[in-house]
Amino acid sequence: MSTFDAIGLMKGINENLGPFRKSQGEAMLGFGQLAKASMAEGAVSAKHKELIALAIGITQHCHGCIAFHVKALRRLGCTRAELEETLAVCVYMAGGPGLMTAADALSAWDAMEP
Repeated sequence: MSTFDAIGLMKGINENLGPFRKSQGEAMLGFGQLAKASMAEGAVSAKHKELIALAIGITQHCHGCIAFHVKALRRLGCTRAELEETLAVCVYMAGGPGLMTAADALSAWDAMEP
């Protein structure tokens, strides 16, 4: 049983960033627009872009990124098989540390099961 609490982590991040979003509204609006434009359907599907973002989050050991991108992948209809193949690439590219954060991604996936 993993100790990674993706749902609690996302809630805490959103709560902690609330005042920052207010004080730095223009910067946060710009970040939001960048995210929306970068992740939009195009030559590369939104789901594949989320898999890429998850892979970067895993290899950079960003637990918040893992949680939010797993949530987005669920919304986009990603399958567990697609997730696991992406995680295998992460482990290949990041070795043991990638395997540890891949476990967190699997925990987040399971916690967000509908």
